[in-house]
Amino acid sequence: MARVFSGVQPTGDIHIGNYLGALKQFVELQDQHECFFCVVDLHALTVPQDPVELKKKVIQLAGLYLAVGLDPSKVTIFVQSYVPAHSELAWLLECMTYFGELSRMTQFKDKSRGKENVSVGLFTYPDLMAADILLYDTNYVPVGADQKQHLELTRDIAQRFNNRYGETFVVPEPLIGKIGARIMSLTNPTKKMSKSEEDEMGRISLLDTPDKVKKKIMRAVTDSENRIYFDPENKPGLSNLISLMSVQTGQSVDEVVAQYEGKGYGALKKDLVEVTVNTLKGIQDRYYALSEEEIRVVLSEGAQRAGVIAEKTLRRVQEKMGLR
Repeated sequence: MARVFSGVQPTGDIHIGNYLGALKQFVELQDQHECFFCVVDLHALTVPQDPVELKKKVIQLAGLYLAVGLDPSKVTIFVQSYVPAHSELAWLLECMTYFGELSRMTQFKDKSRGKENVSVGLFTYPDLMAADILLYDTNYVPVGADQKQHLELTRDIAQRFNNRYGETFVVPEPLIGKIGARIMSLTNPTKKMSKSEEDEMGRISLLDTPDKVKKKIMRAVTDSENRIYFDPENKPGLSNLISLMSVQTGQSVDEVVAQYEGKGYGALKKDLVEVTVNTLKGIQDRYYALSEEEIRVVLSEGAQRAGVIAEKTLRRVQEKMGLR
């Protein structure tokens, strides 16, 4: 059975775009592959974090993994920092990576632009991501457009290591499968919905109350035309709402457009509120039924399973490099 690895940072508010674009697919993958889903808290440290808030967010994200339908009897759910091999392998891979390669990472350029002080961790972030993936002999990595360049670097590093030291790493492939809709910000629909966006009105968080969902959708940016058709370039706000309706109901975009022909934006928004509240209700019911103790047990057991595999890979790498 092929292995899949993916991780999510425990920062900001996990939102409906994260669910529809990634987490929902994680649930489908658990019945097809051997999956490792990680809370990547070490990645979060590339920028300053409040320690108390970070601990809280780690447990919250793990709880949401379970609430969306991930089954710990089928998948390994764990926290990155609970498995020391991630940090150890990251250093070894840094010694296999060229400065120029990291300098070309567009995400580093974007996140460091205009800042006087930038952490070395932000610069070497792709090596830690490579370690996450390579530790588990990962075959497939579901990645969004913003991480595709990092996966390409992971593949380059793995191949370089294999060429220098002999076959050691599985070279991972991007997972091209069912892709969730690209959900945009409700307040700035030219940008992707973000869990770190300062304006919380731009995102629908998985734990938002029905009243919050209603307020955010009814205030979502559209335009003055009030005629419903799909045109992401010229009508990004309306098209985003149509996409949200489509991906939640299983209707095609054309079917959604046809359903609201002759109706105004208000009718679409009103129905979208109801659909979205229903989408979130099951997730929230399962989330609030979980205790922190239950979540910690899942993370502890997951870390033990992940640790056995990761240590075996790390030992293999160390031996190849002459460290053991």
